[in-house]
Amino acid sequence: MEPFRVHTGIVVPLDRVDVDTDQIIPKQFLKRIERTGFGQFLFYDWRFYPDGSLNTEFVLNEPRYKGASVLVAGRNFGCGSSREHAPWALGQYGFRAVIATSFADIFFNNCAQNGILLVRLPEERISELLRRAQQNSGYRLTVDLEKCEVRDEQGFLEKFSVDPFRRRCLLEGLDDIGLTLQHEAKIAAFEKRPPAWA
Repeated sequence: MEPFRVHTGIVVPLDRVDVDTDQIIPKQFLKRIERTGFGQFLFYDWRFYPDGSLNTEFVLNEPRYKGASVLVAGRNFGCGSSREHAPWALGQYGFRAVIATSFADIFFNNCAQNGILLVRLPEERISELLRRAQQNSGYRLTVDLEKCEVRDEQGFLEKFSVDPFRRRCLLEGLDDIGLTLQHEAKIAAFEKRPPAWA
């Protein structure tokens, strides 16, 4: 997993609440057996019309947000089913951080396991970020996990809290497998021991 320390990127303002995982990655794209290739289907039902043509009015399709890597959204982001494909789609599209008022618990954990930092900020600060991203083309934010703060070059600065264990895992790029492999020598030594029944 790629470590997350400090990231600066263009912001996409997704001014919606209760964005569920069915919208993040619709069910028809869950048939893939690989863990790759999901980014192209992110927010598919909003990015495209039923005939497959591009919905130019959806925020992600606006040229000024091309290459964005920070998503700002409303409350309860990632609700709905627990599919891990949702963080895969976000990450493979290019998002490294999502900032919102609140997140669904399972989605929150799934993102951490995939190297995506989720930041909770107060509603009035989310409103301010949405406004800045909508009014300023190419608006960029720095999401700093080392200092636990979100900032821009126009004076915005907001601290955020994160569980110390989750913070360490993200800073060091450790998912559950990575954490287990830190004990590889002890595991190998245990496996070499003769079984008690031998």
